[in-house]
Amino acid sequence: MGRALRQAWRATIHLVLTAVMTFGLYIFITVLLITVVGTVAVVGAWLLPETVLLIRRIAGAKRRMTTAWTGQEIPEAYQALDGPLRVRLRTAVRDPGTLLDLRWMIASYVYGLLVFLALPLWLLGPVVDGVWCGVLRRAPVVLPLITRLADLEVGWSTALLRPSPKALLAARVEELATTRADAIAAHEAELRRIERDLHDGTQARLVALSMRLGLAQRAYNHDPEAALKLVAEAQDQAQEALTELRQVVRGIHPPILTDRGLVGAVRALAASGGLAVTVDVAGGLEDGPRPPAAVEAAAYFAVAEALTNAAKHSGGQRAVVQLERLHAGLRAVVRDDGTGGADDMGGTGLLGIRRRVAALDGSVQVSSPAGGPTVIEVQLPCVW
Repeated sequence: MGRALRQAWRATIHLVLTAVMTFGLYIFITVLLITVVGTVAVVGAWLLPETVLLIRRIAGAKRRMTTAWTGQEIPEAYQALDGPLRVRLRTAVRDPGTLLDLRWMIASYVYGLLVFLALPLWLLGPVVDGVWCGVLRRAPVVLPLITRLADLEVGWSTALLRPSPKALLAARVEELATTRADAIAAHEAELRRIERDLHDGTQARLVALSMRLGLAQRAYNHDPEAALKLVAEAQDQAQEALTELRQVVRGIHPPILTDRGLVGAVRALAASGGLAVTVDVAGGLEDGPRPPAAVEAAAYFAVAEALTNAAKHSGGQRAVVQLERLHAGLRAVVRDDGTGGADDMGGTGLLGIRRRVAALDGSVQVSSPAGGPTVIEVQLPCVW
């Protein structure tokens, strides 16, 4: 009996929220009518994409309510409503997710109304009986009924709100287009960085080296000592140019990553940084098979960028790097004890991390409240 009461209480809360949402949807009809009239009259066409965004939020709230009852998340599949008005109008009309939400909204006007009308009979029944003990007297019949009503409502909503294969495909295509564009942007930025480093560093030193060798050649016959001094300076510049060239090569793909793997490369990175860095390894990553080269490189550069940001911007003294092998992927977490406040748009390299990871269908989570700490978590899918 106690379990049935608790379940009926959950069902009652769910149905009350459904009834409230249904009432709100009936009020929302006014917004729909204004949008239709404004769109037909052209002058109010801008209302259409805004109304579609509101419908998405309402449907999203319903998905969360349904997930709270079933424990199974209902995915969303929408195309982005951005760009010029013409593009947003076309997306709002053609997006399969919009048609899906409208179908659910129309259906909810019917079965939501049934919930709205039936719920008061359950809530006011005990009052009519005079005491709440009437609930217990009718429990063998009423409690399973109210739970069943909630199950039916959730089943209808799940069936109507679950994205169709067409909507999922459209969302996936848009996601791949975005990640491809980000990957191209990241690649172009990397090429510009390499070009800048070669032009401003290595090339400048090689030019100076060539000039000193030329001066040494001309001074050799009449001032051998000066020529030897110029040759010695040229040798120093050659060593500096070679060092800078090696740094550029490491920026493309560190040789240590190929030789020692991700764990060894990250440990070497931690030892050479400006922070006291601890590296923790879990999940058999150190002893098991290595992840694919692209995954290793993405994880390494994410860790390197995060540690560089922490050393330059966080004001912290310590950092912890956690590397973990997952069942179907790789997880890397960098935590520092700095002041926080990291922002994707702040020029701290987080955008570059997101682009590089997104190109491999990975995910990046950043937590950096004011006062710290900053935690950057990267997950990359791969097959072991």
